[in-house]
Amino acid sequence: MRLSKCHNISDLRTLAQRRLPAPMFHYIDGGADDEWSLHNNTAAFDKYELMPNVLVDVDRIDLKTKLLGTEIALPFFLSPTGMSRLFHHDKELAVARAADKFGTAYALSTLGTTRLEDIADAIDVPKIFQLYIMKDRGLTREFVARCKAAGYTALCLTADTPVAGNRERDLRTGMTMPPKFGLKGLLNFAMHPHWSLSYLRHPNFDLANVAHRTDALSGGSMGLIDYVNSQFDRTVSWKDVEWLVGEWGGPFIIKGLQSVPDALKARDVGATALMISNHGGRQLESAPAPIDCVKDIRAAVGNDLELIVDGGIRRGNHIVKALNAGADACSIGRAYLYGLAAGGQAGVERALTILKTETERTMALMGCPSINDIKG
Repeated sequence: MRLSKCHNISDLRTLAQRRLPAPMFHYIDGGADDEWSLHNNTAAFDKYELMPNVLVDVDRIDLKTKLLGTEIALPFFLSPTGMSRLFHHDKELAVARAADKFGTAYALSTLGTTRLEDIADAIDVPKIFQLYIMKDRGLTREFVARCKAAGYTALCLTADTPVAGNRERDLRTGMTMPPKFGLKGLLNFAMHPHWSLSYLRHPNFDLANVAHRTDALSGGSMGLIDYVNSQFDRTVSWKDVEWLVGEWGGPFIIKGLQSVPDALKARDVGATALMISNHGGRQLESAPAPIDCVKDIRAAVGNDLELIVDGGIRRGNHIVKALNAGADACSIGRAYLYGLAAGGQAGVERALTILKTETERTMALMGCPSINDIKG
């Protein structure tokens, strides 16, 4: 299968599975426990209908929207996802450059394999840096200072990870960072020569934004879940968030909220946007689908906060449904990672093209020539 034959995100997933060794594919594809929340994130969109308005002039469809104080060309942007080098040697830069080409925002993860300064130098679209409040508060302050110096648009605090979720697929496949070529996995890597040869040519898997710290991966391979667990701080509270909002002093997203009480607390501590998310079904099993949380949160916060739906989006009509429910924008993660694994930057661009085209078509069939018409 070639990229040109990938007509939807599911096709990109199939191609990614062919290209990647099992540990890498299942790291993208898996969720927590029995993966009910993972699958429900997408299935929940099926409960929502779209009402068409006919005989409307839809000769031109305008996808532009305002988010985080700036305009982006699409009503969706690219979520922060960790360790993109696992999927393609061009890493986060391939994703960021695709976002730049399409005029939409890009969010870099703390656990990315590209320095935040290198992303800033490569693209002109709005840049978001996702971070945690680490046990070492000095590292968090360092991130804030670096993002200010590099001209980032917003910070995004992930709030739903006091511990890592129970990602059993990673345990079964022996997922490590960086990858290990042990006897158990050697055959699997040999069956995926495209990825394995790239690994030999481009072996750098450093977590680039924390590699200078002694608790990063300088000591060699370790279990991915063990590493992530070592970074989380179970004592983080709303007071810590208020402190971080003050340190940053600009557009501030909190990612991982789903309840009305938490949304109100986020507003009270100074957040400007919420990424309604259950971490792609990778943290709390049985957490509700993000799309199911939008209407209640919007009713509670009014226009005080921008709302971003993050989770389960595989179709352009999912994006339209989220906007119709009250979201300001959506963010995608797995959808573009499948593209990255399938074909690097070209694969990410294919994912964006698919979702953009589907969104435009859905809007035309609904009789909604602009994003405001969907929300209205």
